[in-house]
Amino acid sequence: MRYTIDHKSPVPLHAQAEQLLRQMIEEEVYQNGKVFPNEIELAKKLAISRSTLRQAINKLVFEGLLVRRKRTGTKVAKSVVSSKSNNWLSFSQEMKLRGITIKNFESNISWVHPDEEIADFFEIKSERKVLKMEKLRGKPEGPFVYFVSYFHPRVGLTGEEDFTQPLYEMLEHEHSVVATLSKEEISAIAADEFIADKLHISVGSPVLFRKRFVYDHGERPIEYNLGFYKADSFVYTVESLR
Repeated sequence: MRYTIDHKSPVPLHAQAEQLLRQMIEEEVYQNGKVFPNEIELAKKLAISRSTLRQAINKLVFEGLLVRRKRTGTKVAKSVVSSKSNNWLSFSQEMKLRGITIKNFESNISWVHPDEEIADFFEIKSERKVLKMEKLRGKPEGPFVYFVSYFHPRVGLTGEEDFTQPLYEMLEHEHSVVATLSKEEISAIAADEFIADKLHISVGSPVLFRKRFVYDHGERPIEYNLGFYKADSFVYTVESLR
């Protein structure tokens, strides 16, 4: 097929590029393992910037539709079973709706240099520090989830905010940042020593691992969140409406 971008269309270039990539994913040649054209070559053909193209690729990588590796290029990911939830809330809001009393066991704010994956998601250089928030939370009798969140510097967080309040409400009211899109990856992992110590479980115990990627109304990344849940203390429910 011929790949083109309509530069006169009101649809943002990155959104058009994303749709084009989704069409490419469905092509038999790419389903069979052919590597996508490299970013420089494809961006040139589409007459868009490499960063615009990368924004589209990043979304599909985090959806699990594409796999990108250094030296080997970008390929269509092998089929996996995935579920999407139509609604999402902050952890505090989720637990409040379930009638569960939550206790904060640990809370820590720091400024760190993001690793390559996080910097790539935020489309920033790894030399630029981002705010990192860590929370260990659970029921009064003990913790059952450890969260790590990283926030794009554009959000404007200072670290002095009251992070005990619902996160997305705080972002909207204090920083005029509205979280409108959340994409998640759910998998099962074995607890390493660090996570086992946090959740008071044995090394190797099953843990529900959730990655959450949060965007604003312009589909710009806001938050990169990791959640580690005790498998016997949490059930993740997906409700879909057709």
